[in-house]
Amino acid sequence: MRIRTDDEVYRVDAVWLGPPKATFPWRARYVAWGVGIPLFLVVLGVERQIGIGFGFFSTAWAFVITIALTRVITAKISHERPLSAVLNMWLRELRTPRERRTGTGGAASASKIRMRTERPRPRTRRGQRTRSGRQTGPKQHPPQVPARARRRRTPASVGR
Repeated sequence: MRIRTDDEVYRVDAVWLGPPKATFPWRARYVAWGVGIPLFLVVLGVERQIGIGFGFFSTAWAFVITIALTRVITAKISHERPLSAVLNMWLRELRTPRERRTGTGGAASASKIRMRTERPRPRTRRGQRTRSGRQTGPKQHPPQVPARARRRRTPASVGR
């Protein structure tokens, strides 16, 4: 048994071929006309804002740009994905929070490291010699502790 789907119904595009007895030489869906006419007005408005005057060639280029943009837009829409869903998806894509490209935090940031103009000198201990060869003072040793004192048990551990 074979199950038939309703895809064949949607394969037929709703196409307006033009007025009766004077059809256009191209096929354009109703959706393309609905997208293209307002888009043509927007392109003409953008041309005027840029400073391009109204003339034959500017209008012709606006027509070509409109056709190209209309084809791009109508290629993205279908009966399963209407124009309103595509516009909503586009608006959400523009408003979505983006990942920051600059690093904030982390192990170390070069902007947080303090720099000095001079290299810090190492501290010298008493009894050590500096690079010039002079001694800084008498060398002191830690006091000697007899071995018995180091091994002495505490009073709590004597009874064990």
